[in-house]
Amino acid sequence: MIKNAFISFQEKKEENRGSVEFQVLSFTNKIRRLTSHLELHRKDFLSQRGLRKILGKRQRLLAYLSKKNRVRYKELINQLNIREFKTR
Repeated sequence: MIKNAFISFQEKKEENRGSVEFQVLSFTNKIRRLTSHLELHRKDFLSQRGLRKILGKRQRLLAYLSKKNRVRYKELINQLNIREFKTR
């Protein structure tokens, strides 16, 4: 279900692989894959380091996108479902 949404989103953006949205999408896929790997292999410290580096890259790209174009940022966040907003 979620994977199908990523594939359809990826197909739309396939022509522009250098876009911020596509890079965030690929980082998100890597993060999810590494997270599931680390659930099985808790002491794989090299993968933990790689995960932290990818998280930092994605965070910097999202910060750039939120400064440049807030609408595209919000659409991407909603589409990938990667931010949880606190409700009061």
